[in-house]
Amino acid sequence: MTAQECIKGRRSIRKFTDQPVSHELLAQIVETASYAPSWKHTQIVRYIAVEGETKAKLAKCTSTFPNNGAIMESAPMVIAVTIIKGRSGFERDGSYTTKRGDSWQMFDAGIASEAFCLAAYEQGLGTVILGIFDEEEASSLLEVPEGRELVALIPVGYPAEDPVAPRRKPVEELLSYK
Repeated sequence: MTAQECIKGRRSIRKFTDQPVSHELLAQIVETASYAPSWKHTQIVRYIAVEGETKAKLAKCTSTFPNNGAIMESAPMVIAVTIIKGRSGFERDGSYTTKRGDSWQMFDAGIASEAFCLAAYEQGLGTVILGIFDEEEASSLLEVPEGRELVALIPVGYPAEDPVAPRRKPVEELLSYK
């Protein structure tokens, strides 16, 4: 599979089969995703694989958008994407490198999350990145360590749907030259 095929072929999957995701396969996906670039190579992203009873409890941390809970219930596994705070966007003395402050950590989380999703797709798995959930409740349930922050949840599993690609904006709207 070429990079272009992987990028154009990956879809957000919201329905999954019951087939479990092996821990060995997940380790391969995380190893591939670890090559995602990060601020000054700080590699701040950490993953928590959530299964079974804990996954069922996590699905209930979505009262503001219950459909996300249904998606998580459908998936055999949910990946909690966390970041180590205070590294991305900072100098060694703790000062911000740019006026964007600590917002660079979300760039790193986004890049790593997409790398994870593309690596999963290459292995035949489906994913969707969820951002609407009760962060405090989910962090407590997952016992996210102090100094880390939960930034996204990614249900992962074998797809039980094959959605078509949504319409894309034309290049002329996306690209300009000066």
